[in-house]
Amino acid sequence: MKEKIYYVYLLTNKHNTVIYTGVTNDLARRVHEHKNKLIKGFTSRYNINKLVYFEECNDVTAAIFREKQIKGGSRKDKINLVNSSNPDWKDLSADW
Repeated sequence: MKEKIYYVYLLTNKHNTVIYTGVTNDLARRVHEHKNKLIKGFTSRYNINKLVYFEECNDVTAAIFREKQIKGGSRKDKINLVNSSNPDWKDLSADW
């Protein structure tokens, strides 16, 4: 049986002024939904569609816990998290 992978991810807008944290079991599909504004709400309203960070988890409970942990942190914590692996804030989904 194939192991399920869950993703905790951070998206931002063109100017990196808003950060959104989410969790999904299909990162490519979810980013596509954000980029094409297929889901109404916060990300479509603020044009948040640039993937700047993600982590993989093997357990949905762990992924949800991590998402809440990141959401509960400060903006500075989120910025530091992105800077730790993507200091140029490139769109990580650009090559997909």
